[in-house]
Order: sequence, then C-alpha cells, then structure tokens
Amino acid sequence: MDEAKVVACHRDPEPWRVLYRIFFRITRGERYLMEIESDPDVVEFRRMEKAVRRDIHKMHAFVRFRKTVGDGGDEYVAWFRPDHRIVHINAAFFVRRFGSMKWAILTPDESVYWDLRQLRFGPGVPRSEAPSEDELEGLWCTYYAATFNPARLNTAAMIKELPVRHWATLPEAALISGLVAESGTRVEHMEQVQSAAPFVPKTRSLAVLREAARHCEGCDLYRHATQTVFGEGPKDARLVLVGEQPGDREDIEGRPFVGPAGDVLNAALEAAGIHREDVYLTNAVKHFKFTERGKRRIHATPRGPEIAACRPWFEEELKVIRPRLVVCLGATAAQSVMGRAVRVQAERGQFLPHHLAKEAMVTVHPSFLLRMPDRALAAEERARFTADLRKAAERVAL
Repeated sequence: MDEAKVVACHRDPEPWRVLYRIFFRITRGERYLMEIESDPDVVEFRRMEKAVRRDIHKMHAFVRFRKTVGDGGDEYVAWFRPDHRIVHINAAFFVRRFGSMKWAILTPDESVYWDLRQLRFGPGVPRSEAPSEDELEGLWCTYYAATFNPARLNTAAMIKELPVRHWATLPEAALISGLVAESGTRVEHMEQVQSAAPFVPKTRSLAVLREAARHCEGCDLYRHATQTVFGEGPKDARLVLVGEQPGDREDIEGRPFVGPAGDVLNAALEAAGIHREDVYLTNAVKHFKFTERGKRRIHATPRGPEIAACRPWFEEELKVIRPRLVVCLGATAAQSVMGRAVRVQAERGQFLPHHLAKEAMVTVHPSFLLRMPDRALAAEERARFTADLRKAAERVAL
C-alpha cells in the first residue's frame, strides 16, 4: 500500500488503471503478483514508482527557501515545480527537516504551509507569488562557489542530477556556467599549489628517487603519515602494478602491499604464475591518508589534488623503468595513471595506450575483494582478478 500511495502521485492518468488491475488480480487469488518483476502490470507499476521517487528526491534537494517577514515574524517561502503531484507525500519530510521555522512551499498544483503546529494545504500558485531573492541568497551563493570542486567536475553527471528545468528556482544556478568555464584554470592552480614536482630529482636511478621521496612535502598528507612508501621492484620490470595508496601496515613498514590487501595480491600473483620479485609495485599516492577512530587508523580515499600532487613521483618511476604494461589497481590508481576519471568495470581488462609505457590496463584493487561479504561472490571475483593478472602476464610474456 505504501508503494501504491507513491504511484498514485504520478501525473499521468495511467496509474489508476494499473493500480486497479493489480488490486483486482491480487484480490482474485494472485497474492504474490508483486514478486513477479517481469509481469507487464508490475513493470509499469515499478516504472511509475521509480519516476515519482526520483521526483521526491529532487524536491528534497532543490527546494530553496527565501526569508520573508510576516505578521508573526520570520517566515520562509519556496517555489518549486515538481514533475508529479508529490506535495502531500513530501510535506512530512520538510516538517522533520525544518520543523522549527514557519515555511511555505508553493507549486503549480498545490501549496503547503507549516505554522510550527500543523500543516495546511491550499491551491497551487504561479511562481510570481513567491519572493525572488532574500538577504541569505548571497551567503548561500558564496558557500556554493567555495565548495564547488573543479577537480571532480563531470558536466553530464551534474546535469543529470541537477536538471536544467530546476535552475530557475536555484540561486546558485547563476554561478554554474562561470564555475564550469573556470574549472580548467582552477584545477591547474590547485595542482601548482600542491605538487611534489619541486622534490623530484632528475635522475635515472630508482634508489635516488626513493631517497628523495623520503623528504617530500608536496601535499599535506606527509604531516600525519609515518613515512613515504615508495615503490619496489626491478628497474627493468616489464610489468608495473599501481595501487591507490599505502595502508596502515605499509605506512609502518615502509613497503608497498605488505598488509591484508598485499596478501590477496600475492595469492593472485602466484595463481597467475607471476613472481612478485619480477614486477614493480607502487602506489599513486605515497603517503597513507587516514582518519583516526579510537586507536585504529581507517583508510580515507585521497582527493583529486592529492593524487595530482603525487603524480610527478609516479611518472618519474615510469620514466626510469619504461615498462611494457602498467596495471592500475582500482579507480584512484587509474585516475593517476590515465590522467582522467576511469570507470573500472567499464574499462576493465582493456589494453589502453599510455605515453610512459606501451600500454595500461585497469582492474580492481585487492582491498575490493577483502570487503565482499558474500563468500561465493568473493571467490568468483578473486578468480576474475587472477584472470586479469594472468592476461597481463601473457601480454608482456612473463
């Protein structure tokens, strides 16, 4: 019934026909109809439910209140254009979120007002009935601009999550085109501000690079890590494996892949017929990033500027080794190696051109396999990971 209430909010007349057919069939003996996901009525029901729930989420995200002064003090008014008739079903959310202030949400279909005691519903109103701006708008725009991260910009994903049709009611929308246009320059500036480049010597010696990396202060991660964890392996390695960053054990011992993820990697290398001492192992980021939880240090994913700051070390390693193939273990490693965002599952196992090696390949990080709770699925994924490594070994004739 809760799902049916959601579907009933769909703007098209079709929900009522679908709901009638489903309830008729359920009351005539098809008790488990809703478990048959391939049934045409159930398919249509789920499609409409998904559309309404998406619209509910958009309302949560894109309602912007503007401050006004009423007879009883400050009140906050927002205007929003939903795709479906969701004002009633959504009102309780805004009471929970903004229950301590008086507010009204106006839409073309219906309006709702919260007076600190009860909800009152009324007819829809045009956008002209809502205030256009307030004194808080400048503060909100300043906050939005300050938190806009150009290093993680994905315009297609942004438009998908923040459809253009909602921009008219979002004060920050006026900033978006300018922030997008400036993103390239801002990323370059961020990389200049944080970079290991000044600490990287011009050399063809891994030993010299390793010693120099001990003193790197190219980003703030060095402040909390125990030590730099540089790569290890032969200078003439045909295969280089790149992880994300050192873990807790690696940070203590100063060597890559010696913790739990390293155990998984060692087992997969052995199963793939690869001797660990024949490959070069390193990480995209050389210092351990973590958050403290009691006495434990919990892994934290490096940010784009931190990955970019450490890239000069990794690139210098490749210039010295000149491998035939670089295998990226996980998304962070792939981003560093390829210089762009990489969808691991979409590009997994492909041989991609690279300017500092003959080719690069993407697969999962061993820690991904450690986090899988389903044993059967974990075993399947470990076998797939081993197959990726075997494919890499065959490519370079190890």
